[in-house]
Amino acid sequence: MIQFIEKHKEDIVSGVLIVVAVIVLQLLTKLLYNWFSKREAKRFPGEVYTSLMFVRRILNALWIVLGIIAFSFLFAEKTRYEVLEENFRLVAYLGLLAVATIVTAATSNMWFKRSIDKKIRLGDDPTAYKFLRYVAVISIYSIGILFGLLAFPSLRGVAQTALGGAGVIAIIAGVASQEALANLVGGIFIISFKPFRIGHIIKLSDNMIGMVTDITLRHTVIKNFENKMIVIPNAMINKEKLINFDLGEKKCCERIEIGISYDSDVKLAKKIMQEECENHRFIIDNRTPEELAAKEPIVKTALISLHDSSVTIRAWAWTKDFPDAFELRIDVLESIKKRFEDEGIEIPFPYRTIVMKKEKEKPVKTN
Repeated sequence: MIQFIEKHKEDIVSGVLIVVAVIVLQLLTKLLYNWFSKREAKRFPGEVYTSLMFVRRILNALWIVLGIIAFSFLFAEKTRYEVLEENFRLVAYLGLLAVATIVTAATSNMWFKRSIDKKIRLGDDPTAYKFLRYVAVISIYSIGILFGLLAFPSLRGVAQTALGGAGVIAIIAGVASQEALANLVGGIFIISFKPFRIGHIIKLSDNMIGMVTDITLRHTVIKNFENKMIVIPNAMINKEKLINFDLGEKKCCERIEIGISYDSDVKLAKKIMQEECENHRFIIDNRTPEELAAKEPIVKTALISLHDSSVTIRAWAWTKDFPDAFELRIDVLESIKKRFEDEGIEIPFPYRTIVMKKEKEKPVKTN
């Protein structure tokens, strides 16, 4: 035993040093993780730093793998040293590159997030920052992957071409589908020309109306008035005609239309609709100076169409924005119906006349 120890004394010492180095590096990683976690928790309470936990796991795994490779030097032949050294450098390079990429992406993401929160607090538009946040994070990870490919000789040509910039578009076009590219370009157009922004209320159809909550590289997210999230590809939004209730002046004219029977008093029905709209808490006076001088009513009413069994009366009611217009509409429809019932104004429903035809009796033949 003593002879074995004397013979392999240097290898035993080296092995112990390797084990100690791995343990020390893992302890240092833990200490740094705890220090960063406490520091960030004091600065930004409530934030969850999953990237920091991921970096810790990568570093702990990296120290163990490097320690195993270092141990291999103690048992391998000298002719294998060159291969082991190459593997050691490759693992160390990829591990540290992964850590650097994650840290850079997380830092960029956090900077954009704080800038977006600041914009929202100041009442500024955060749309561009939200979009650029995705672009920056994806770009950092893409560059990190390309630098990782440089470590492999067989893939070095592809990485160098992509990093040079000449082949980026070709690679993306070859890998991504046409629809994905259309959504990406659509997102860039939305950010560039700004047909709508974060916080705007838009309408694509009767079933797709709500507030824009996010714009990503692929899609736009709107929250409807049922508190459901609608995810719409950017390419679809660029093709469709949409209504933006917050672009320019926010004042909204709500058209209240109700049909009444031909026997009902049209003048009285117009008066009731006008009064109910003008008495609503969200109504605003949108009359011009000329209309004020002429003592025109705040809410204009008119008979707009004649149908088979009804006539339609419309009231034009103005509110300060679309949400108020929606509330006004549902309130006055109920109050107008109640007033119509009290005043004897009939809201018609379809009539059907059924004619019963009696079949003639056939004469009985006699022999």
